[in-house]
Amino acid sequence: MIFLKSPHEIEIMRVANRIVSEILAEVREKVVPGISTAEIDQIASSLIRKKGARSAFKGYRIRNGMVPFPATICVSLNDEVVHGIPSPQRIIRAGDVVSLDCGVIYQDFYGDAALTFVVGEADPEVQRLLRTTAAALEEGIAQARVGNRLGDISAAIQEKVEREGFSVVREFVGHGIGRHLHEDPQVPNYGVRDRGMRLREGLVLAIEPMVNMGRPEVVMKSDGWTAVTKDGSISAHFEHSIAITEKGPLVLSRA
Repeated sequence: MIFLKSPHEIEIMRVANRIVSEILAEVREKVVPGISTAEIDQIASSLIRKKGARSAFKGYRIRNGMVPFPATICVSLNDEVVHGIPSPQRIIRAGDVVSLDCGVIYQDFYGDAALTFVVGEADPEVQRLLRTTAAALEEGIAQARVGNRLGDISAAIQEKVEREGFSVVREFVGHGIGRHLHEDPQVPNYGVRDRGMRLREGLVLAIEPMVNMGRPEVVMKSDGWTAVTKDGSISAHFEHSIAITEKGPLVLSRA
């Protein structure tokens, strides 16, 4: 079922997502060589509490039977596409590609965003992967307008990624968001223009391209959460939560 949000509800979600963007910015400043991903998680957990919110991820399960996610924030490194579980044994090194995915609950509404960056000096091709993924997100957001179709968002992302010679992950997609972390509709990062549901005012979406330097296939680690590229190539992930309004897309998680 698709839930359209009122202007008041969107304003609450704007606050929730501002909290997420602030946390991502503050955590990113702390990610340096030698820190563990568990320490990154502890920093995020403390910040969420200080900002008057709750973690959207800790204890979350996508479906019944899954092991609940054990941490506050997802920290995915290098070939990890999404849902990396923080660990005291995972130590950040210079040159690592780090994806941070953060979600919070504020006044019963969810905020969700993600970014990817390199610790220290980056290989030029890795830099191009990150720039392409971030640009693909922006091109998808630009299509999130009243009267367009869902496929216009998906196709814009896919077209940008594939023009640059990279590949779109297909096993994971964006989603509606509101009083639940994952709501309808699903928002694939690949598709055909002028297909899918018509976009309406009040729809709030988490758009999140996941892009691999190599092939698109992923495999799951034994922890049941972490997805990695099948060919071991580097992956990038950017995400914004946006509201569709009569004036155009409103990026709720823009810092």
